[in-house]
Amino acid sequence: MAGTKIDGLLVSAKIRQQVKMAAEELKAKNIQPCLATVLVGDNPASATYVKNKQKACAEVGITTKDHKLAGSTTQSELNSLIDTLNKDPEVHGILVQLPLPSQCSEFETTSRISPQKDVDGLTPQNSGLLSMKKAVLVACTPSGVMELLSHYSIPLQGKNVVIINRSNLVGKPLIHLLLEKNATVTVAHSKTENLEEICKNADIIITGVGDRTKFTLSPDMISDNAIVIDVATARLDGKLVGDCDYEKIIQKASFASPVPGGVGPMTIAMLLKNTVTAASLYHGRN
Repeated sequence: MAGTKIDGLLVSAKIRQQVKMAAEELKAKNIQPCLATVLVGDNPASATYVKNKQKACAEVGITTKDHKLAGSTTQSELNSLIDTLNKDPEVHGILVQLPLPSQCSEFETTSRISPQKDVDGLTPQNSGLLSMKKAVLVACTPSGVMELLSHYSIPLQGKNVVIINRSNLVGKPLIHLLLEKNATVTVAHSKTENLEEICKNADIIITGVGDRTKFTLSPDMISDNAIVIDVATARLDGKLVGDCDYEKIIQKASFASPVPGGVGPMTIAMLLKNTVTAASLYHGRN
């Protein structure tokens, strides 16, 4: 018997509605939530991601200030724009779309963003606060994963969770969020040995490799009734796919998220939530 689909479109719609109501409450106090987006260069995928985020903002009542910079933009020029946005009282969230051109440092750029406006949850300060269970603005994809697990009442305490990703964007924040829920967390990566054995012992697998030519999480790698959250996005034969073949994995898993329609919509929903949270906090301090 097939397992239950973890429907990111359904859960994200609920969160978007909550965000829309929160934005309306702020507007009633003459506070207009605003997200500044920064796109450096002309990477088509990045341009599409930014456009989708701007569209989502408009749908819930968040305004956007859009900044498109040339691919030749220097680190100094990018820093200058971020400094301006940090000081702008009308801007509550700053999103610099990654990846950046090679002449710009992702670490220097994210570090430059005010932690109070860091709606991606990537500044060193917010990353550190997360490790101490004190973060208010948390990286969007990991917090979206946690929302999905919560919505489907999937227990985490004492469960063996394997994360196949060790990035600053996904894997590392997830470690802290899962530990906070008393899960037993194992992190796997490209140098991990006996990955299949590790996965078979997992109650929950969160996979985010994103390259089907190097890795596929197949049904024979998971235990009966395991839970699989697919965070990856990749192209295979012209189609958007994750690390799993969903139609196959759902036959063995008790719950599984598809790609598209799983974690992806949650990432944008949590960005919207972080933006209204940042707006509320900003005006609470000022």
